[in-house]
Amino acid sequence: MTAEERRELTVDAVIDLSAQDDPANITTGSIAKHMRVTQGALFRHFPSKDAIWEAVIGRVTERVMKLLDKAAASTNSPLAALEAIFHGHITFIVEHPGVPRLMMGQLQHARPTPARRMVRSLLFLYRERIERLLNEAQEADELRQELNIEMAATQFIGTIQGLVMQSLIFDNMNHMVEQAEGAFHLYCHGIQKAQGAYR
Repeated sequence: MTAEERRELTVDAVIDLSAQDDPANITTGSIAKHMRVTQGALFRHFPSKDAIWEAVIGRVTERVMKLLDKAAASTNSPLAALEAIFHGHITFIVEHPGVPRLMMGQLQHARPTPARRMVRSLLFLYRERIERLLNEAQEADELRQELNIEMAATQFIGTIQGLVMQSLIFDNMNHMVEQAEGAFHLYCHGIQKAQGAYR
């Protein structure tokens, strides 16, 4: 394997482990064991554990932003792009259930680690993208003109987070998929113009 392929496998291993256990419990030893390599082999590609977490968050950021770009490009209106992003995000979480735990784990760090800063940066980028689409939808007369865009963006993110939480309670990530359409319908009901009810 090339060094890049080994790094990619390490990132995937951390995401897999995060789906099974609290990310705070993940050690370089458990990562190496999951990959069936020695810790020495792991550190040939990463200078430290912090560097592993940075690589993981960097790859998650890359994947999430590509997801947003692909979802938005497949639609013909800002509101349709929001719906595509919503469902795309849900699918991404179902396929990578360790990611939400990873993100929350980094945000809860007491010290300002590079990985924690990267998570915050990703969340700001994501929020900016949602606010931009909401502004475009409002300009396209798809939304109520008096709508508070900042609050609508918070609600968009909160709806996804709520579905994640419910899935953790039920211990069934597919629960999100089952509830996603109804959740987005309810969200749209609150932001759209009265005469353009979401279908």
